[in-house]
Amino acid sequence: MQPLSHVVKISVPNYLSSLPIPDSIGGWFRLGFRDWLALVPFGAAVGGLGYMSYRAFCPKAHEKVKVILQIYPFNKKIKGDSKKVVDFIEIEDITEKASLCRCWKSEKWPYCDGAHGPHNRLTGDNLGPVVVRHKQKPEA
Repeated sequence: MQPLSHVVKISVPNYLSSLPIPDSIGGWFRLGFRDWLALVPFGAAVGGLGYMSYRAFCPKAHEKVKVILQIYPFNKKIKGDSKKVVDFIEIEDITEKASLCRCWKSEKWPYCDGAHGPHNRLTGDNLGPVVVRHKQKPEA
């Protein structure tokens, strides 16, 4: 018990008191490289303990996310039998510009038809299309 007592009563408090933790928010901006380097092991230990605690007390959190994604897939109608949806559009096929759908709700997939608008109003989201356009070359 002597070594454990020494670690808890002397080593850890000495280590913590030697950390360059500033007294104010502005003090964080005045820390030097060596100060930040001294904080790395402490930050890694706290992050590791936090992660292990999260995994211990929330063991089903990752499973819940997987179940939710299976119940509520984002893409509900476009090539649902494919493992991954990939479309190719030749740049030559685009005359001036093309709006490509990112919300998976367009009836004209892969082109945008504005179906993201009702979704944005309902959810407060900010989805919009990807616009691809030809850059006009300057005439000589």
